[in-house]
Amino acid sequence: MKEKIAKIISEKTKLKKEMIEGLIEIPPSAEMGDFAFPCFVLAKEMKKAPQQIALELAREIKIKGLEKIEAKGPYLNFFVDRKNFALELVEKIVKEKEKFGKGNEKGKIMIEFSQANTHKAFHVGHIRGTSLGESLSRIREFSGNNVTRANYQGDTGMHVAKWLWNYTKNHNKEKIKVDESWIAGIYVDAVKRLADNEKLQEEVDIINKKLEEKSDKNLNELWKKTRKICLDALEVIYRQLNTHFDKYYFESEVEIKGKEIAQELVKKKIAVVSDGATIMNLEDYGLSVWVLLRKDGTVLYSSKDLALIEKKFKENKMDKCIYVVADEQNLHFQQLFKTLDLMNFKDNDKCRHVNYGMVRLPTGKMSSRTGDNILYSDFMKELREYSEDQIKKRYSNLKEKEIEKRALAISLAAIKYSMLAHDSNKIIVFSKEDALSFEGNTGPYLLYSYVRANSILKKIKGKGKIKVGKLEEREIELVKKLGDFPTVVKDAAEKYNPALIAHYSYELAQIFNTFYHECPVLNSENEEFRLALVKAFAIVMKISLNLLGIETIDEM
Repeated sequence: MKEKIAKIISEKTKLKKEMIEGLIEIPPSAEMGDFAFPCFVLAKEMKKAPQQIALELAREIKIKGLEKIEAKGPYLNFFVDRKNFALELVEKIVKEKEKFGKGNEKGKIMIEFSQANTHKAFHVGHIRGTSLGESLSRIREFSGNNVTRANYQGDTGMHVAKWLWNYTKNHNKEKIKVDESWIAGIYVDAVKRLADNEKLQEEVDIINKKLEEKSDKNLNELWKKTRKICLDALEVIYRQLNTHFDKYYFESEVEIKGKEIAQELVKKKIAVVSDGATIMNLEDYGLSVWVLLRKDGTVLYSSKDLALIEKKFKENKMDKCIYVVADEQNLHFQQLFKTLDLMNFKDNDKCRHVNYGMVRLPTGKMSSRTGDNILYSDFMKELREYSEDQIKKRYSNLKEKEIEKRALAISLAAIKYSMLAHDSNKIIVFSKEDALSFEGNTGPYLLYSYVRANSILKKIKGKGKIKVGKLEEREIELVKKLGDFPTVVKDAAEKYNPALIAHYSYELAQIFNTFYHECPVLNSENEEFRLALVKAFAIVMKISLNLLGIETIDEM
């Protein structure tokens, strides 16, 4: 209906439909209508007072499905024929099913996310970036875009050198384990040893140089072996988080090219050599100094990123290149994009950094360097055990396999929702108690709402054509919320913000549960319509959860 209103006003005024649609408001009270349009914006164009414009448009506009159009001062208020609107919308959702709200955007987008490094822990903080990237990919695909999921992983560099140095020097008698805690422990131990004796860093620097040059056969073999173990362990996590990648990029693939680009920038006098290091002096742009190569000539993350973006656009046709990276790297991306600008990189305007706040513990920031973090495997184990206990309390006769299946789904819903329900640029102070809650604004609460709707649909079968009697306020409220879904998805896609869908899902669940308690479905006068309304809710909730990367289950 909002689109219909925008279209007819556009035709009458010659203003763009998109602009008008953005100005249409939802009045604070139903007595003021279902939609309102402020005519102030038309005054200059039409050379009339807003009040006069509202009166004229109220007389001229005719839209099927509206009960009446009323001029109220400078506002044009639209009253929807609620019965007709409710019936049309519910029938549309039930007919279109998972395609309801689907967009027809064009264009190819690459979304790079997760970026978990080898030889380090995958902790709770990594789940936020991975969940955000996967959700954005799903939202953009649902909007019509052709999406390529990309993962850029640090499989070489100083952190790997520290791990290899510590293993060969202090842990070489230990058997290499396919164990996240053990791998992370070697790195944390390396950082602590290096902090206690700064001179040891020289040994790590030698390892790093050998690693980059691939000059030490034994070191190279150890790197390959441990790299594979780390990547295999990460794939297990990605499968469990229900995400996948179409493209994998590694730092080891862009090291040589990164060095070449840095050296070429010096030749072109875009970069300079200062005190032995190759740098981009970006102080005139308020972006300080960006180091490309260390004094010993080894490559840094910066120059690798220059090589990576060149590789991405060379190998892929895309209209947008999105980086989903924590806001600790805000300056890095500002420096990257400014350097690309100075290089006259033709696709620079297609690149965008979607940042997100870090996940902190109540005790402070998590760090893979100090080990002050919660490992993903430990965290998921704790969530699943809690979920299993809750399920056993409710369903004592369930088989163990079914309990495990439900517990995993509930656990993933809990953690993904907790990561996505906040605006991405906000810091999350992670509370285990909040994430494990089965009530309130949580993933399990949304799953439970979906399961509740499903249980109604299992008990009651539709008897024929849907008829609408007198609508209760709770029915109207639920219908209106369902009708908002396409707009919410569009906004979330344009703003790269899944939190909009998370907020919507929670509000929808609240409205449905109120409807459930106040409007009985079975044997009511509006039974057929209410049954269809429940079905429409289940469809929209399932789509919403899927866009957040949360898989639904039929029973809790």
